[in-house]
Amino acid sequence: MAAAEGEIIQDGWLQGAKVCPSPNWNERPQDTDISLLVIHNISLPPGEFGGGYVQAFFQNKLDVSAHPYFATIAQLQVSAHLFIERNGAITQFVPFSARAWHAGASSFDGVANCNDYSIGIELEGTDELPYSDEQYRVLEKVTRQLMQTYPKLTAERIAGHDQVAPGRKTDPGPAFDWVRFRRALL
Repeated sequence: MAAAEGEIIQDGWLQGAKVCPSPNWNERPQDTDISLLVIHNISLPPGEFGGGYVQAFFQNKLDVSAHPYFATIAQLQVSAHLFIERNGAITQFVPFSARAWHAGASSFDGVANCNDYSIGIELEGTDELPYSDEQYRVLEKVTRQLMQTYPKLTAERIAGHDQVAPGRKTDPGPAFDWVRFRRALL
């Protein structure tokens, strides 16, 4: 389900998003404010879209017999707060109030452990393939709602996974149009 105009966040959940609970989360450290948005990309198998494999992966339910690549990642326990598909459909795995396991070893503005204070959004895609107009539209809308709900999350505190884990991660990659995205937030 794609987010409609005026979607809101209630109790850490984006209203209108499909809920697909992940076991891969824990509580944020006490007195930690949400102050960073990390943009990622994912496709399973790599370079292929659809099929529900990302949702299964974030729920630790990936069928390793469905594709040879899946056996190499099935033991990982990761998640994100949101996943935005090519058609703009949104799935939420972890409430924004909780710590999703998306950034790994990371740092932003000199502060380590980005999972503690960030929200992770995965875009269905690859580093090299352009993202869809619908993904940008939904990402922009959701980002504005997050910034309104969490005032310490500002346009200056939005980063790619590659920026918080340089040398280890490359997403959302050169295909992500940062100028377009940031201009839309003005």
